[in-house]
Amino acid sequence: MRADRRAFLLGASAATLAAPPRLRAEERYPSRPIALVLPYAAGGGTDAIARVFAKALEEGLGGAIVVENRPGAAGNIATDAVSAAKPDGYTLLVGNQGPMVVNPHLYKNMKSDPEQTLEPIILIANAALVIVVGPSLKMTMLSEFLDEAKRRPDALTYASASNASASHLATLLLERATGIKARHVAYRGAAPALNDVVGGHVDFMVTTVPSVTGLIAGGRVTALAVTGPARVAALPDVPTTAEAGVPDYTASAWYGLLAPKGLAADVRARLESAAREALRRSDLLSRIKDDGAIASGLSGEAFATFMAVERKRWGAVIRDANITLNE
Repeated sequence: MRADRRAFLLGASAATLAAPPRLRAEERYPSRPIALVLPYAAGGGTDAIARVFAKALEEGLGGAIVVENRPGAAGNIATDAVSAAKPDGYTLLVGNQGPMVVNPHLYKNMKSDPEQTLEPIILIANAALVIVVGPSLKMTMLSEFLDEAKRRPDALTYASASNASASHLATLLLERATGIKARHVAYRGAAPALNDVVGGHVDFMVTTVPSVTGLIAGGRVTALAVTGPARVAALPDVPTTAEAGVPDYTASAWYGLLAPKGLAADVRARLESAAREALRRSDLLSRIKDDGAIASGLSGEAFATFMAVERKRWGAVIRDANITLNE
């Protein structure tokens, strides 16, 4: 009996000694630097916000976070890299509506479908766009603009940052919501597009708030409405589309935190808690407001549902407009 009891105790001790290292490793997360991957080039507005967010998240987690910019292929390069990473919480993605919900409708040969390969942690922010007109249209109200566009179908022109960009799709959605019809002029980036709006060569554009606040302040373009559900701090006197008479139209450039599918529940909970804490910090909230955005905090299942709705909505816009990309 004593020999059996001794063997049992030795076995139990061995099991106890074997368990703590694994448990301690889990409790130590993060025990090495975390890579936060961005599908954008360094220096842009979202990059700046992501770096402030990374610092706040770093403090909440108590571990280092390294921001990695991997632009290219409309965000697919970064998305594929994170999708293929080990789901251990050490490779994360800041994803936006382009690669998450638009690209699957545009690219036939995507290596990964983000809906299947990525796990949403938290929606960081929702950034409204703004409808602006140049000197070719001397009007100050959205209702005036819509009346003119309806009176002259296909006569007005609109600029976009590129084919199938957020500015392009948001304008197509505006056409669907209001019944107007205008001609698209695609550019390579928002800056040259806005230059031609300012110059009077193109009539209007739906664009990001930071790209155009200086032009609005200088009177070179006129803001008719912002496309989100609420006014933005950077343009407090500009009404929302709902306030301007188009209640069924909203469009935004959102971005959130995602991880490879299969993340452990405790790591996911730790990340979500730290991210939610980060979104309470005044420096991050201030930077988000400067970008014309609103901090969100939508997490987990709700974020996934939000993306599913967005994917369906933009898919319908793309199909109706017969948009294709040769890639």
